[in-house]
Amino acid sequence: MASNAKILVVDDEPDTLELIRLILESGGFKVIPASSGVEALKILETVRPALVLLDIMMPDMDGWEVFRKIKEKDSSISIAILTAKSQNIDKLMGLHVLKADDYITKPFGKNELLDKVRILIDNK
Repeated sequence: MASNAKILVVDDEPDTLELIRLILESGGFKVIPASSGVEALKILETVRPALVLLDIMMPDMDGWEVFRKIKEKDSSISIAILTAKSQNIDKLMGLHVLKADDYITKPFGKNELLDKVRILIDNK
C-alpha cells in the first residue's frame, strides 16, 4: 500500500468531512479536505492526489460537474464517488457514463472505506 498517499476528500458536510479524514488518517493516508467543488478544483491546480473522494450533492457545483472538470484537466486521476445517492440510476451515471473508479454509498463502514481506498491506490 502506498503509505502517506494524498487523498483529496470533497464534501460540503463538515461532520462527514471530519469523519472521513479521521478514518483515512488512521489508515496512514494524508487527507486534503475541500468543502466545495470550487475549492477542490483550486486545490487541484497545485496538488496531484493519488485519489479524489467526491461527494455528488453539493451547493456550489454538483459532484458530476466537478468530476467532468477534473477529468478534462487530467484524465488519469482516480476518482471515487462518495455519496448518499444510492439509486441504480445514480450508480450507472457514476460508474458507466462518467467512468468513476468506484461508487461508495453513505453510510459506509470504516473498514469498507479503507479497503476500497487501498484497492484503488494499489491498482493505480
